Amino acid sequence: MLIKFRILFFLLGLLAHAQNQGPWNSPLRMAWSIDGISFGPSSIFQDSSGVPSLIRWKGDTLITAFQWFRQPNPSPSWDRVAVKFSYDKGITWTEPVPIVIPDLPAQHQRPFDPTLVKLGGDSIRIYFSSSVGMPMPGGDSIINTYSAVSIDGIHYSFEPGARVDVSDKKVIDPAVIRFNNLWHFTAPIGAPQDGAYHFISNDGLNFNRVSDIGSDNQHNWTGNLMVENGTEIRFYGAGSSLWYNRSSDAGVWQGYTPLNLQGGDPSVLKIEDSNYLIVFVGPPYAISTHPDFQAQDFSVYPNPVNQKLTLGFESFTPGYTWHLYNSQGQQVMVQEICSAKAVVEVSELSRGLYIWVLQNDKLILSTGKLVLEN
Repeated sequence: MLIKFRILFFLLGLLAHAQNQGPWNSPLRMAWSIDGISFGPSSIFQDSSGVPSLIRWKGDTLITAFQWFRQPNPSPSWDRVAVKFSYDKGITWTEPVPIVIPDLPAQHQRPFDPTLVKLGGDSIRIYFSSSVGMPMPGGDSIINTYSAVSIDGIHYSFEPGARVDVSDKKVIDPAVIRFNNLWHFTAPIGAPQDGAYHFISNDGLNFNRVSDIGSDNQHNWTGNLMVENGTEIRFYGAGSSLWYNRSSDAGVWQGYTPLNLQGGDPSVLKIEDSNYLIVFVGPPYAISTHPDFQAQDFSVYPNPVNQKLTLGFESFTPGYTWHLYNSQGQQVMVQEICSAKAVVEVSELSRGLYIWVLQNDKLILSTGKLVLEN
């Protein structure tokens, strides 16, 4: 069954190219490692999301911020920065909650590209991309990095002014960390070969530009910084595979080490010695239809769902079965469809993201994703 599920995901990936794609099509995935280089199998961390930032907050509490794109659009969960918490070193996580910045000036674009840092007294600062007014399509130089602070990780107070502003270019995808008594800020300049900006600060608010970080066309400095120990800082980024580079001063970097994962926007946290957690953007999910089957003839609703699900056909003929798989690729339900409308009880299943498959005795006819929530 697991082999069948992998084949399904391969098919979904191929079919995805024929559809409109965006960050809302991809999930965040998570995986574990003993050295921060070789990671085990990944699993779903959060559906319809991107640009994660993962930090330790206090004690065993971890917090992750990311851009959330859960349907419907518009809604409080569509294209909003959200956070999740873990109280057991990353084993389990709370449901996502959108952050609130009530004093963000009305003329500012909604926050995106979040990066978290821990401050003294258990407070948190979030750095994010925004602009005064809406930029041109594709973004322009009015997009800068701004910040806000919080004591609960959800409600933030805006800190006036831009933290980093490059006069002739946009500044997106910031990465920020404190290392050796200095705050370091990086952000991709443009194409991968353009490298990354590097700014430093004594207080995390007022940054000064220093020498840019060089790169090549295979390594994109879109990702996150982490401190490996008191003498080494790492940047985890994306390219043909995920990778990391290391430095003793965040200025001179030693070279690229590939990871055994593919995806984008990685964030890595060293939980403890020999225990690393990565959260990254995985390959997109697709909602696809076999050419001989008309997708509009079949519907799965409501979605998200918490108790009962309806499988409905506009034009029904016998011979269909409906399969449901969890994020680990395990089949958790199979339903033979005997009428134009079938009601399925799902209240006993765990909350989270699932993949459904409609098939007859020979073909996968249609697929989609299903969210089970409280």
